[in-house]
Amino acid sequence: MNICVFLSAADLDDRYTRPAREFAELLGRGGHTLVWGGSESGLMKVVADGVQESGGRLVGVSVDFMAAQARTDADEMVIARDLAERKALLLEKADAVVIMVGGMGTLDEATEILELKKHGKHDKPIVLLNTAGFYDGLRLQFQRMEDEGFLPIPLTDLVFFAKDGVGALAYLEEWSGIQ
Repeated sequence: MNICVFLSAADLDDRYTRPAREFAELLGRGGHTLVWGGSESGLMKVVADGVQESGGRLVGVSVDFMAAQARTDADEMVIARDLAERKALLLEKADAVVIMVGGMGTLDEATEILELKKHGKHDKPIVLLNTAGFYDGLRLQFQRMEDEGFLPIPLTDLVFFAKDGVGALAYLEEWSGIQ
């Protein structure tokens, strides 16, 4: 399965890097392909290293103004013209999406992918990997949106919240029929 992961390119502490590395190793051992922003820094590097070292493939989609930070040993690397094209290519190349911890860029990617799914523009599963409770506040906001009628589909049809990588991958494999 090609799994797009949105996540931070920042260097983060062990409470985020350790679970990210564990998830990456699960992806690689499972024979999955990581589709990611292509960066060779921060949490993006941690996940790419873990997938590659565990036997998975790497498909990167960088953007022209960040091409100098792109990983050079990915199995495939595409350079998009701008961030909008990058997001479209990431979604196009993926069978599923996992949103890990990140900043404004990750939040932008997450909300666009969720909005597209809400409008029926794709039906790919989306998992918010809630490492160390990072997305607890967002989960509450989404629940409020659902409770107050802002979501035309049930929240459970839009996104799955996983507390760890094992739960995230189990959900995706069940969705795809992989045993």
